[in-house]
Amino acid sequence: MAPRAEGRVGMTTALEGIRVLDLTGMGPAGCAAMTLGDMGADVIRIDLPVGSSGSRGVGDGLVQHLLGDPDEAARWFASLSRSRNRKNVTINLRSEAGQRVFHKLVETADVVLEAFRPGVMDRMNAGYETLSSLNPRLIYCAVSGYGQTGPYHNIPGHDANFAAMGGVLALIGRNRQEAPVCAVNVVADMAIAFVNAALGIALALLARERTGRGQMVDISMTDGVISLLTGIPGAMEYFHTRALPKRGETLTSGTTASYYVYRTKDDKWLTVCPIEPKFWANLCRALGHEEYIPLQYDRGRQQEMIDTLQGIFLTRTRDEWFDLLAEADVPVGKVLEFDELQDDPQVKARQMFLDVKDPRFGVIRQFGFGIKLSDTPATIRNLGGAVGSDTEAVLREAGYSPDELDELRRQGAI
Repeated sequence: MAPRAEGRVGMTTALEGIRVLDLTGMGPAGCAAMTLGDMGADVIRIDLPVGSSGSRGVGDGLVQHLLGDPDEAARWFASLSRSRNRKNVTINLRSEAGQRVFHKLVETADVVLEAFRPGVMDRMNAGYETLSSLNPRLIYCAVSGYGQTGPYHNIPGHDANFAAMGGVLALIGRNRQEAPVCAVNVVADMAIAFVNAALGIALALLARERTGRGQMVDISMTDGVISLLTGIPGAMEYFHTRALPKRGETLTSGTTASYYVYRTKDDKWLTVCPIEPKFWANLCRALGHEEYIPLQYDRGRQQEMIDTLQGIFLTRTRDEWFDLLAEADVPVGKVLEFDELQDDPQVKARQMFLDVKDPRFGVIRQFGFGIKLSDTPATIRNLGGAVGSDTEAVLREAGYSPDELDELRRQGAI
């Protein structure tokens, strides 16, 4: 039986009635728009027409252009989780006629979410001051690398740049002699551009209920990375201890026996993280090395303990060790490859992969919902579509007549 993709019949979603104009392109802030859509918001994705002057493929227009085949493009978007629960409109924001169309949509919107470099939206007559004058209740969320102010605000970048500038990258790695390790794109992109943007919008909507006014939500990925330091050992206590946190020298750096990734008999990997003394004691007893219990924080013995434990972990498979150590009450986790992840019993129980029936392509697998609400659950109402596939429907709903739409096409506005 496929996991349920819909909420209970007749149940209101958390953001029902909220309209979001999404200009996030292919960047991580698009996942914030996806989450708002999952929670019931009416998300309208705005793309510049492919090939328009200065177009950056505000998003997947570039993908659609490269695919060439409209059917293959439609299949691509249906399988892309962040395309779901949205309508797709193309508007040339670099033309005056296109800007007027966008302004008309803004008048009835609750949220504008964009991820351009600071100043780009202003140059398209679509910045916060302009749009808030049209709709004082508008929540305008801008996601950028360094925020809307400061000397670095217009410097381009990606996750590793912001993780570095935010002080987190310097702490990731085995020692200070080796280069820091880039954590894919999870530090600035996923933890900040995705999560902080969605949270910031939700907070602004809540505040609007009290004040009646919209506001600017300025999400700097670098600011967010710095805020992560509040929970990183070695950094969070710095203002008290004045001890500078150093890569490879904190208790949870990946160079201590009680926070390590061990290879197993079947050439797989196991994360073993008994940081707390009681869990460390449980591990030592389970592995038959109780003499190591008082040595957990002895820096001079770490490599010896790592080597000893590594030898033991090579005697059983990853899954055997997981079952044994979980039973022994030790913090342990399997390093799952992506194809294994989808079949893990915990992942299945939490419905983190959903099989959704699509009339065009049959069953499409999607990522599940990371936020679970008991009374107003997330839903998948549609799997989205190709760039511009809903332009006419959305603009007709906004009040444009067929003749007016033809004129907008003639002007290159849509």
